[in-house]
Amino acid sequence: MSDTPMGAIPFFDGHCDTVSRCAHIGWSLREAQGQLDLVRLSRFKKAAQVFAIFADAAKFPAGALFDECRKQHDTFGRELSENAGLAVRCRTGADIAGAHAAGKVAALLSIEGAELLDCDPEKLETAAAWGVRLINITWNHVNALSGTNVEATDKGLTDRGRVFVREAYARGILPDVSHLSDAGFWDVAEMGLGPIVASHSNARAVCGHPRNLTDDMFRAVRDSGGAVGLNMYEDFIGGAHTLSDAVRHVDHFMALDGEKTLALGGDWDGCELAFGWRGVQDLPALWDALADRGYDRGTLEDIFFNNWLRVLG
Repeated sequence: MSDTPMGAIPFFDGHCDTVSRCAHIGWSLREAQGQLDLVRLSRFKKAAQVFAIFADAAKFPAGALFDECRKQHDTFGRELSENAGLAVRCRTGADIAGAHAAGKVAALLSIEGAELLDCDPEKLETAAAWGVRLINITWNHVNALSGTNVEATDKGLTDRGRVFVREAYARGILPDVSHLSDAGFWDVAEMGLGPIVASHSNARAVCGHPRNLTDDMFRAVRDSGGAVGLNMYEDFIGGAHTLSDAVRHVDHFMALDGEKTLALGGDWDGCELAFGWRGVQDLPALWDALADRGYDRGTLEDIFFNNWLRVLG
């Protein structure tokens, strides 16, 4: 039980899979059975959440993924329309500020896996019109753009992948390197076109899972002006899956001058949470653990809110 109430903490998180649960299980974004919903988000001092459109390509027939992407986008729009008193769709920093001035949750959109756009650079125009701000180049399965942490791990960006990344930046959509192969990461970094984000990845030096970032990767994200979202998935936290293990990831990134880079990327409704947590309502425990570690309020507000706002604002 945290000593700090949700209402004292700002919240800006880079990744959740709740929309896909709404589309396929029938959850309500207002009050869901899972780890995150608008009612819980509204209890924070101010809240912004990046909602991912996600689907496992292996579970869909060829040619069906873009229709699935549209379906989930429509679900996102419908849920926000039905809950207009709680949340508003946002794209820019001004939008986010307006949402908070109105006492509402700021809801942003991402796409987890470019295969949902058929790996087609031209479909980025549709994504931009929807207000998508982040796109994972891959999920777990290799696609026409790159290898992943899981499949074709030594494969970097293809020629098509380079075109896709260039076109994403041109439309104000940042490439998200969480799930990307190490080779693909460095190809994106070497293009040097703008901020890089890893929306839900931890420190590989603390937990050696390939989904986490090496120190050099973190530095590259930092130097690009991007952000790294701290993931609450037990497999990426490592250790005994305790809050002290999460603090170790924070300490490690802070030692890499990550004060303006580290943010939140809980992977809500997409993972088994560490620490015995049930959902976002348990996040104040991390705030308290970091405060007990000696992090001042300004630094905590950067991690919990300001760093994503800087990148996505």
